[in-house]
Amino acid sequence: MQFLKTTTNKYLFLVSVLGFFTFFAFNDFQIYTNFKWIITFALAGAILLLNHYPILLPPKGNSLSMDSSIYLASLFLFGLNLTLAVLLINSILFAFTQRKIVWWKHIFNFSSYVLMIAISYYIYTLFGGTIGSIHINNSVPYLISLLTYFALNVIFIGLFFILAAAESFESVFKELIKEAISPYLSTLMLSLVLAILMDAKKLFGLFLFTCIAFLLSLAFKQHFHLFKEISEKANKDFLTGLNNHGYFKEILVEEVAAAKENDQPLCVVLLDIDDFKKYNDLYGHIEGDHLLQEFGLLIKTAAEQENFIVARYGGEEFSIIMPNTTCQKAISFMNELRKKTNDTYYKGVERLPYGCLSFSAGIAECEKETYNTSELLNKADQAMYSAKGQGKNLVHIYNQYSEYSTHRSLSLEKELEEAEHQLRIFLSKDVYTYRHSKRVYQYAVDFSRILTLSDYERKTLILGALIHDIGKIEIPRDILNKKGKLEPHEWEMMKMHVTWGKEIISTNKKLEDLIPLVELHHERYDGNGYPYGLKGKSIPKLARILCIIDSFDAMTTERPYQKTKTFEEAIIELRTCSGKQFDPQFVEPFIAIIKQQDNSMVSHKTEQLVI
Repeated sequence: MQFLKTTTNKYLFLVSVLGFFTFFAFNDFQIYTNFKWIITFALAGAILLLNHYPILLPPKGNSLSMDSSIYLASLFLFGLNLTLAVLLINSILFAFTQRKIVWWKHIFNFSSYVLMIAISYYIYTLFGGTIGSIHINNSVPYLISLLTYFALNVIFIGLFFILAAAESFESVFKELIKEAISPYLSTLMLSLVLAILMDAKKLFGLFLFTCIAFLLSLAFKQHFHLFKEISEKANKDFLTGLNNHGYFKEILVEEVAAAKENDQPLCVVLLDIDDFKKYNDLYGHIEGDHLLQEFGLLIKTAAEQENFIVARYGGEEFSIIMPNTTCQKAISFMNELRKKTNDTYYKGVERLPYGCLSFSAGIAECEKETYNTSELLNKADQAMYSAKGQGKNLVHIYNQYSEYSTHRSLSLEKELEEAEHQLRIFLSKDVYTYRHSKRVYQYAVDFSRILTLSDYERKTLILGALIHDIGKIEIPRDILNKKGKLEPHEWEMMKMHVTWGKEIISTNKKLEDLIPLVELHHERYDGNGYPYGLKGKSIPKLARILCIIDSFDAMTTERPYQKTKTFEEAIIELRTCSGKQFDPQFVEPFIAIIKQQDNSMVSHKTEQLVI
């Protein structure tokens, strides 16, 4: 009973019981003729051989076996009983030859195949399919039976992964269907090819099919190894043998997505060899290349022990992806690596400033609200430059409140001037949007003063507020100024302004930090916003703040398609939508700012009356 304590084990037990019950309940165990026994063992032998020589598919090396093709061909030609006998013989032989596989996997596989074969058989006969010769009249039953077999396979495997790995229903089935639908359905269709061959030539037809499948396996194996060899060359740095810059970025995108989905920590490191130019000047580029090779081997050896991913980022810069690793563990690892680097002798390093080889490194941790990999790398880069600036041979963790977070930013005044220049185009097309953007900008200035933000965050919020609606330039004037409710297709076009705004801002590298605010200021805290339906803290913090400011101004100023609210009504709306549309931690502080401004205006008017 200990086995049944987990949900996964209960699922395995249930499938196994159903499988064995089906096997014994729907099998009449009739005595076969000599020919049928020969057919049975021939089919089982063919399955065993083709399982040993599966077809390898690039890029991931997933294997494709022809066993389902043989089971279904047997089902169409010889019926359920003989096919279940073939399955039983093959399962026993497979368990005997693959004794390293744990026992419950053999039982689960046997049971799931029994259920798939039996249900497909009854679906086939239910839709009028006849057992024996292959007929064109059975086309519909063949198709429905094959689709049933495929669906059952996906369900059995998918449920196991959902329960065993605690993954979401949607992600598991989407991945299974994406990976399996084309190759797996091909093998199912090949069952008809085998059935036609065996219908005409019996054992010789099976022999031909097995030979073709075996030769395909060898051909695909060679193709797969060639693909792997070419891929490795394309993804590796020629000098050091590490992953190259491009492949590193591909892996990083996947690792960031996995870390966010599974709510696991992830750190990225950028490191730069100190005074490498001086080493090259002293000893030449050939010796410099040797140094890069030896250093690359050092960090690769250290990283592999922790299952970290290393790449040559460019020149003397290297990068490390640290899955499931906190900042504390990352800095501990990097300081150990730094000391090991200092203690390892390389030819000629005694003439460098520290008398040994050293590097400076920056660490950035992926957070829920991290917008993309570029933001993460930018943070690691800033931390690395901070380590350089403080004397080199240091490792720094990115800290948004440190001075280096704005080391490459322009002054706020210069950036505001550039953003204002982009915004002025609204003056000739949509005065409302221009004025709205200016008011949102002023709210952002006032609100940023009371929030705990770094200088970098404050500048980004203010600039983002000023040009957050820049994408509306692309929307036709008649839709922007339409009075009354927008039609569904007009509303869909209006929502596109965030995407168009991102595209406009992306053309100016100086303003790329504003992209999250321009693109995501209509995301909602409850996940019902657009364009991506992000939820909670997966929305960048500044975009969550801007959403409140933007919505408040939209509610309290006249728009062609919406009635204006008073400040009091808008405040009630903010509180009502706190935790739904808006991040609750910023709602009350913003309301305090609005009330303070409202009281100031009332006091000012009173003073004027008294005077």
